[in-house]
Amino acid sequence: MANRFDYFVLFAEMRTGSNFLESNINSFDRFECFGEAFNPHFIGYPNKTEIAGVTRATRDADPLRLIDAIKNRPAGLGGFRYFHDHDPRILDTVLDDTRCAKIILTRNPLDSYVSWKIAQATGQWKLTNVKRRKDSRVRFDGDEFETHLNQTHDFQVRLMNHLQKSGQTAFYLAYEDLQDINVINGLAQFLGSEEQLDALDKGLKKQNPSSLTDKVSNPHDFEKAIARLDRFNLHRTPSFEPRRGPAAPSFVTCKEAPLLYLPVRSGPEGSVLNWMAQLDGGTSEDLQTGLNQKSLRQWKRKNTGHRSFTVLRHPVVRAHHAFCTKILKTGPGTFDGIRKILRNSFKIPLPGKFPSEEYGLAEHRDAFLGFLDFLIANLAGQTAIRVDAHWATQSAVLQGMAQFIIPDHIFRESEMGDELSRLAVQVGWKDAPGLVVQEDDLPFKLADIYDDKIEQRIAQIYQRDYMMFGFDAWKSN
Repeated sequence: MANRFDYFVLFAEMRTGSNFLESNINSFDRFECFGEAFNPHFIGYPNKTEIAGVTRATRDADPLRLIDAIKNRPAGLGGFRYFHDHDPRILDTVLDDTRCAKIILTRNPLDSYVSWKIAQATGQWKLTNVKRRKDSRVRFDGDEFETHLNQTHDFQVRLMNHLQKSGQTAFYLAYEDLQDINVINGLAQFLGSEEQLDALDKGLKKQNPSSLTDKVSNPHDFEKAIARLDRFNLHRTPSFEPRRGPAAPSFVTCKEAPLLYLPVRSGPEGSVLNWMAQLDGGTSEDLQTGLNQKSLRQWKRKNTGHRSFTVLRHPVVRAHHAFCTKILKTGPGTFDGIRKILRNSFKIPLPGKFPSEEYGLAEHRDAFLGFLDFLIANLAGQTAIRVDAHWATQSAVLQGMAQFIIPDHIFRESEMGDELSRLAVQVGWKDAPGLVVQEDDLPFKLADIYDDKIEQRIAQIYQRDYMMFGFDAWKSN
């Protein structure tokens, strides 16, 4: 146990009780917590100039020097407090290091926010003598609190996800645990000490023991703001869709014009590629694709003033296109393996081969609705079949792209003619050709089978896209 960790980090936020916890950690002979070692405004504490021989200037130039100094203390276990706005350069290093003990302290964010506002108003950040306690009723700012809440939540989720993915665990404490000596002694065991405290530190006192409504000067606004917050996240859209990569090899560049197209599969790719080829005065064979991330970076450096773009398609049109081109049809470029599973296991009424004389418009509608039932389960992670890029949510596809490139422009298919013309002018091509929209080579028109049932089903499947991109019901005209 004594050699389990080389150092520790206490993840917390302002007004969560981290000062009190630090003072109790320092009550153990083996431990020394050096305060907010990576606070960008000071080192350790406002009146300190160095930690373990490392000055603030040295830390700012090379933050890992300070971590090494804390790790290599002559005896015992050193550590520090880290808040969400401290030096971000060390966070991943600390989280990845299994020899670093993680302590995570949390507090009701409403309590911590109001306590922070009172400390700002009074200038009293610690209380050691109750007779010197300063009191103040503060104005509650709903928007400011929501920002505080989101920052706290996002940081905690980041910590949790990183530890989950690296197979680590942390010692968790709530603000209310800080007065339990058994919990503090348990923390010492976690850090590798057999020493036990008989009593907690009495130096720091609770500053604001009254109720929340007594601490704010606008209790009506306070209650109204709290009422509108969704504490349990009841209105979120749950997503079990796997995260996607950037798919960089699918990106397409012009031969001459500094344009980079980031295709969304089952979108209007043919129309866009033909337009790009005509812009260069060539054919689609002259366009460059299949580039890796390194090659694309080189292309971006070489083409100053470049622009990247993608085109969104209405989910109804996109789902129908994916079904017709990848599932209904047979032969090269189609998903024969998935097609067989959909026929045999999901009982979708697809013909053995396509085209088929027995497969008409009514059969097409039934098969498409069966495919939509499959998509509901597939995107919810309930099937063994991959979530293919041709029917993945466009939200997930764009999030994947953003891991490498955030597109300069996101166009909608219904507006892409005018938008592409303006884009060409931006990169210096004033005589850009007009966009010739290619009709998709589909066996049946969507308008011939579309109705409210199909719309409602797809709105259910792609509710993230409807919400994120503002799609309305599809109009066949």
